[in-house]
Amino acid sequence: MEITGKVIKLGNFMEGQGANGPWRKQELIIQTDEQYPKTVCLQCWGDQAAEAQNLQPEQNVRIQFRLESREFNGKWYTDARAWRIENMQAQPAAAPQQQYQQPQQPMHQTPPIANTIPADDNTPTFDATDPNDDLPF
Repeated sequence: MEITGKVIKLGNFMEGQGANGPWRKQELIIQTDEQYPKTVCLQCWGDQAAEAQNLQPEQNVRIQFRLESREFNGKWYTDARAWRIENMQAQPAAAPQQQYQQPQQPMHQTPPIANTIPADDNTPTFDATDPNDDLPF
């Protein structure tokens, strides 16, 4: 899934030690750029947590995320986990594309290609337009 909007603020940063090693988590709060904007809190883990800490409020971003739910003691908890963060302002503006225009007058005229190859004394002649030519190609 993908969401675009502007960064409202960085939420809580947490880190700790788990069974699989150290972990980092950064909450990122953005406001969508829809007709009726919504405020969304995304969780950024690991490398994305470090990347999210470089974002500033009012910065436009595009975030690809996945929804994950888990059950604990009969209750369900859902997270929106960011897996790719793109800073929309870091991308250079696209240069306007110029349309190719055909020149009014050709720069030079190319002479037409002859259908026959001039013969030397020992070279057989070949006529590309000869229907009786028995060459396989």
